[in-house]
Amino acid sequence: MYPDSEILFPARSIPEIRDARPGVAWRKLIDKLSKSPETSEDVLAFSLMMIKLGNCLTCDLDSYRASLGCTQCARRTVQSFKHSDEALIQKMEEARKELKEYLKKA
Repeated sequence: MYPDSEILFPARSIPEIRDARPGVAWRKLIDKLSKSPETSEDVLAFSLMMIKLGNCLTCDLDSYRASLGCTQCARRTVQSFKHSDEALIQKMEEARKELKEYLKKA
């Protein structure tokens, strides 16, 4: 296994992608998440968003993405997102709603 590769987006990569986007809203979000526990709703919603954006479920150990490692893959994923920081944050809010719905059923 590659040293930085995991099955799904790891919360430990959140602080490492702070400078991947130039916007203030993005940096404020990352700063907030970096101070939150891994089990917080915000961190879980962000992780779900990153799993979807980065297609983590299709990554395997023989892939180029795995050889980059999760942090570098996440950095590339948010850098390649063509919309505004606000649109990216909206994706996180959608992931939060999905998370809450799932937890209601569990």
